[in-house]
Amino acid sequence: MHTSLDIPGLGPHLTFLSSSAIRLVLSAILGGLIGLERTIHHKTAGIRTNMFICLGAAMFAVMSDSFPDSSVSDRTRIASNIVQGVGFLGAGAILHGKGGVQGLTTAATMWVVASIGMACGAGKYLVATFATVLILVALAFLGRLEASLGLKVFPMSYEVKGQSAPVLLEALNEILEDAHHSTQGMQVGRSQGLSRVVFRLTCSLPEHRQMLEQLKTHPEFESVTRFSQAIEE
Repeated sequence: MHTSLDIPGLGPHLTFLSSSAIRLVLSAILGGLIGLERTIHHKTAGIRTNMFICLGAAMFAVMSDSFPDSSVSDRTRIASNIVQGVGFLGAGAILHGKGGVQGLTTAATMWVVASIGMACGAGKYLVATFATVLILVALAFLGRLEASLGLKVFPMSYEVKGQSAPVLLEALNEILEDAHHSTQGMQVGRSQGLSRVVFRLTCSLPEHRQMLEQLKTHPEFESVTRFSQAIEE
């Protein structure tokens, strides 16, 4: 006596469902891993954003295989539409300011995450996993490598304190002119009986180190503080 339910035509549907589920789950995991790295570094596109982008791209790729009519399922058009849609999302992550452009790496990451989702949706598990590992390695090491080699500029904030604001400004201007640097967002105030000047400087990591050393050795500055910011944007 057979107790199993045998429905004609159900087998192919179950096979497609199980295969699609694996692709979608893998895309969510890989996108979530990249999003976790972004969240750790306090970026705007975090776990959920990258997971949804990767999962959505995989879903579109899976659905392109489910249309019985090949004329309806044009994979080239679906892929191009995914790229355009993710490009629109990435544009929202890019910020323009006086200190330069921020968010380019986040936008590029979102774009590559979509390609990983498309690879998962197409059943290219090994390619998608390998690409994820490459992205995580690049995000973890290349940004700091560029900065340490002086190939990348990024902003840092400085605060100098002394007895007289005019004297602080004069000494600061001399140092900046000698180094051929310009500041952004300079603020002058007074706190605990001392004048203070806060400014932001955008340059490479070796130049930041040199600037900090010059500020600390100048006799007019009684206190020098640097507020580090994220190297990779």
